[in-house]
Amino acid sequence: MLTPLLVAALWMCLPTDTTITLTDVMVTADAKRDFQMKSSLPAVSVSRDYIEANFSGSLMETLRGIPGVQAMTIGSGASKPVIRGLGFHRMVVTEDGIKHEGQQWGDDHGLEIDQFAIDRAEVVKGPAALLYGSDAIGGVLSLYTNHVPTERLSGAVRLFGRTNNEQTGLSAKLSGRDGRFFWRAGLTFIDYADYRVPTDSIQYYSYYIRLARQRLRNTAGRERDGSVMVGYAGYRFHTDVRISDSYSKSGFFANAHGLEVRLSDIDYDRSPRDIDLPFQTVNHLKVLSHTTWSTDGLAAEGHLAYQNNLREEHSEPVSHGYMPTPDGTLERRFNKSTGTAKLTLRLTGHERHDVRTGLDAEYQHNRRGGWGFILPDFETLSTGIYAFDRFAVTDALLLNGGIRCDASWTHIHAYNDWFPTPSASGESLFRQRSSDVHRPFRSITWSCGVNYAVGDWVLKANAGKGFRIPTPKELGADGASYALFRYEQGNPDLRPEQSYQLDAGITWANRRLSLQLDPFVGFFPNYIYLNPTSSYMEGLQLYHYTQAEVFRWGVEAEMTCTLTKHWEAEAKGEYLYARQLSGAKRGYGLPFSPPWTADFGIRYLFGGDDDGFLTIHADIVGTQRDIVPPEKVTEGHWTLNAAAGKTIRMAHTTLKALLHADNLLNRRYYDHTSYYRLLDVPEPGRNVSLMLTLIV
Repeated sequence: MLTPLLVAALWMCLPTDTTITLTDVMVTADAKRDFQMKSSLPAVSVSRDYIEANFSGSLMETLRGIPGVQAMTIGSGASKPVIRGLGFHRMVVTEDGIKHEGQQWGDDHGLEIDQFAIDRAEVVKGPAALLYGSDAIGGVLSLYTNHVPTERLSGAVRLFGRTNNEQTGLSAKLSGRDGRFFWRAGLTFIDYADYRVPTDSIQYYSYYIRLARQRLRNTAGRERDGSVMVGYAGYRFHTDVRISDSYSKSGFFANAHGLEVRLSDIDYDRSPRDIDLPFQTVNHLKVLSHTTWSTDGLAAEGHLAYQNNLREEHSEPVSHGYMPTPDGTLERRFNKSTGTAKLTLRLTGHERHDVRTGLDAEYQHNRRGGWGFILPDFETLSTGIYAFDRFAVTDALLLNGGIRCDASWTHIHAYNDWFPTPSASGESLFRQRSSDVHRPFRSITWSCGVNYAVGDWVLKANAGKGFRIPTPKELGADGASYALFRYEQGNPDLRPEQSYQLDAGITWANRRLSLQLDPFVGFFPNYIYLNPTSSYMEGLQLYHYTQAEVFRWGVEAEMTCTLTKHWEAEAKGEYLYARQLSGAKRGYGLPFSPPWTADFGIRYLFGGDDDGFLTIHADIVGTQRDIVPPEKVTEGHWTLNAAAGKTIRMAHTTLKALLHADNLLNRRYYDHTSYYRLLDVPEPGRNVSLMLTLIV
């Protein structure tokens, strides 16, 4: 047993036996307590109803209302997940228990997941490497689409749209069950135009660029998603297989892809729905098998998955540096295949101990193409094994702890330019962009914590170590990222990133009031980040990957109050502090760190939960002065938002209508975490979303 590890931390966590509201979702205290007692890390679970009620275009914009969760907007109908200021390879996204492996290093596209196929989502904030391995250094976003149907035949159709970018969409889901066999299928179609911003012009390298009808030209796009699942659900045995495919095509904001676009023959203002050069296509295929088997004293769970992520970037063939004008429009292609296997064993025969062990392995294979270079070919093999024990001292006091060992091997291939470049000696050489690199990585991580519940109080805390192996891009990148206005250069000598963090949670609730406070403090001995330099390559500022000691701390807070039978009020906020303790930027924070935020809202319920609701809330964002040169200060702002919903139940069908409005006052503001703010591009203006759902 791992009981000695469990006593290594003394923290606390307490539930309630009242009803708590989580942003338009009513959660009973018993269910909330059971979920919170699963982990000593701060965690939040939301249902399909929450996702629909907060629909804001992309999945991460929908989930950004959860304290500690942010959405890094890309500008073309997509956004990246961020937990406590850590995103990309510092957090894990799982779908039905399998780590979602897209092109995480691509900063200009979102998650390749159908948000309308998701039944529920869980967010774990803090280092979760014990169960998820590398990358879970900042947290985990777990998405579940494998709900087992209970009816012989059921389905739902959703129609939705948004005003700002004239988005239209249709999503349909059909499921059925015959005895122990079940199946599900879903389709989603989305189409959107160039989105609008509350300004007539932007600035790029001291050039003022006019925007036609306040639209960011060439930011239109489309998305097509489909999935099918079949399975068997028995008393002791369950298995299912799911196949999903997600395809999207979206334009890059033309004026952000280089000043040469001014000389292009393309009429970008001809139609707001055209997808002209430059654009990208992303296709993600996933095949997933999930099986569970249990006896009186043992439960086993296995996952097998194959994923293929194919991404292409197309742009006008333009000569850069010594590169001649290339043939064709394919600038870059990334074709990554990932195979994953997981096995988990759980001992269920002991009354007070809940012991779990697991073994997982993952293999990635990436091949590049196109006339532009930034990321080399690579293969990565990762394996991990862990053991975890949750010990119930009493019904109200739980201790937990575990240890994990990981090993991985990365092979980066050498790459030379396809065109010669003159050298200092006068000889023309095919410049080497990436050398042949073999790097092994190993790490031991651990976690321990305590959950304690008494009366109306919930106290919980956790101490843990996280780690992350350097990505192939961090090790071997060498190329221009025109859409992000920088030249990126990797560092093959980077060490694995590690973190040590303490998390605590305090919750108190009675029938009318619920309070929650989640502070944390963490230390990175070797944080990896892109460091801006004073040098320029190919006309762009040179950024190169480096490491530094980093100290971080922060807090999330939330309060919900039931004023009357019909009225509820809510307030929540978060704050993050980060400081580099070594390196070239010692004394500065971290690039793209989110500023403090606060949200105040009030909700009116029409009779019961099914009769409808109306919510109005104000989002307040502070000024971010803690910047890293060449970042600029981002002024604070506030926006007014609203949402309304109504459910109409008929004989055999249910109709749901949901209306969501962002930035009602059409205010001009900037998001410090957005890359487009470097171009003086503000966030979208007023945006009204409507969703109609027919459930049969």
